[in-house]
Amino acid sequence: MTPWVTRLLVANVVVFLLTQASPGVRVLLAFQPLYFIQTPWTLVTYMFVHADGWHLLFNMIGLFFFGPRLEMRLGGKGFLLLYFLSGFGGALFSFLEPRAAVIGASGAVYGVLLGFAYFWPRELIYIWGVLPVQAWMLTTLLVVVSLWSGVSGGGGGIAHYAHLGGLATGFLYLWLSDLRRKQRIRKFKAPPTPHGNRISMPGARDREALVRWRGIDRERLHVLNRDEVETLLQRAETDGVASLSREEQAFLDRMAGTH
Repeated sequence: MTPWVTRLLVANVVVFLLTQASPGVRVLLAFQPLYFIQTPWTLVTYMFVHADGWHLLFNMIGLFFFGPRLEMRLGGKGFLLLYFLSGFGGALFSFLEPRAAVIGASGAVYGVLLGFAYFWPRELIYIWGVLPVQAWMLTTLLVVVSLWSGVSGGGGGIAHYAHLGGLATGFLYLWLSDLRRKQRIRKFKAPPTPHGNRISMPGARDREALVRWRGIDRERLHVLNRDEVETLLQRAETDGVASLSREEQAFLDRMAGTH
C-alpha cells in the first residue's frame, strides 16, 4: 500500500459510515448539477459518498488494486492530481444529466484505471478473478459501455456520464503531462557537434543520481517496477538525467530506497 491510496480508502470508509449513521448527510454531500452554485463543496464531497456497501466495495477494490502502483509511478502529487481531476471531470460530464444527483468515487477510480492502462497497457487484469483481459482492452470497453449507456439512456441508476468524464479527464491530464515531459527532453538535449556527436557532461548531482539508481536491487522489485526501473535507467544513461521528468526521477529515488 502507498500513503495516498491508504488515506483515500480510509476517507471513503469513514464518510460511508457517517452517511449510514446520518442519511441526511448523503444528500448534503451529493453533487447535483442544477444546484451546484448553491452547493459548490459537492464537487469534491460527492466522490466520498456511496449508495451502499456494494457501491463502496467495488470502487475501493479498483482503488486498492490499481492505485498503489500508479502512485509509485506518478508520485503522491501526480497521483492526487489524476484522482481528483478525474473526479472533477466526472462531475463536469454529469451536467449532461443535470437533474440527476451523482455520488461515488467511480469517476476518480476510472481515472486511476485509465492511468494504469496508460503506463501498463498489456498488463493482464482478471475480471471476476477468472477472465484475463489486457488493461487497454478493459479501458476501451469501459469507454464504449459508458458512452453507449449514457446516450441510450440505459443508466439503471449508474452515472455513466460521470464514468466517461473520469476517463476523458484522466487521459487529458496524462497526455498533457507526457507532452510537457517530451518538451523538457527536447529543451535539455545537447546540440550536435560538427562531427555529429553529442557532448555529454553530467553534473555532480546527475552522477550521484545515476550511481544511486544503478544500485537498485531489481531482483527484489515487482516485475512491473523492475521493468520500469530498467527502462528509465537506460534512458538516463543514454540521454542524460535531464531527459527524465521529475516524476520519473522521484520514482527511481523511491525504488532506490526500497532495498
